[in-house]
Amino acid sequence: MTLRAAIPLFHQFTALDGIGPYEVLQRIPEIDVTFVGHERGEIRSDNGFLGVTADARFEDLPHPDLVVVPGGEGTRALMNDERVLDWVRTAHETSTFTTSVCTGSLVLGAAGLLDGLTATTHWSAYHVLERTGATPTTTRVVEHLDRRIITAAGVSSGIDMALRLVELVFDRTAAEACQLMIEYDPQPPFDAGAVDKVGPGVMDRVIEYAQHRK
Repeated sequence: MTLRAAIPLFHQFTALDGIGPYEVLQRIPEIDVTFVGHERGEIRSDNGFLGVTADARFEDLPHPDLVVVPGGEGTRALMNDERVLDWVRTAHETSTFTTSVCTGSLVLGAAGLLDGLTATTHWSAYHVLERTGATPTTTRVVEHLDRRIITAAGVSSGIDMALRLVELVFDRTAAEACQLMIEYDPQPPFDAGAVDKVGPGVMDRVIEYAQHRK
């Protein structure tokens, strides 16, 4: 049986939020991955440098088996986009798992899927996530298997989440095979991947770069 995975694209999405899980999921022969959007065609990432093609509209794939909502600055607009929110709600009614990466959880929250649940997002958006009715947590991947919902923290955590998703849907061997195929063996040169691991100089630079992107 083939499972259908849908990854929404939208103006100002963060590329790795969607491409990271895509690289994992597309390794499984039984998973078909489709990028969906408001319209078919190229959609530019948050800095405008990268374009990815949406091959279907939201309405073309109303009942995917797996949903992976990426984050990015564009999620703020989606929080008030009833077309997208209705699609998320409808998809979740029958999905095996509905998931998010980074600020994609803001969209799940705005759709009412995270009310009363712990969830995660990029560290800079905890306050926005909380306003949707969720309880933010610093946990890298947050699972509510009884609700069929998984949220992942910022950007790179989407790879972790997707590997776990493969384990849940198939088995650990399948997940480990995917990990080996993408040679996911993180050994970063710096230990600066969390707010509590860096000093003020690093945070000042983060703020500087973030302001430059706006």
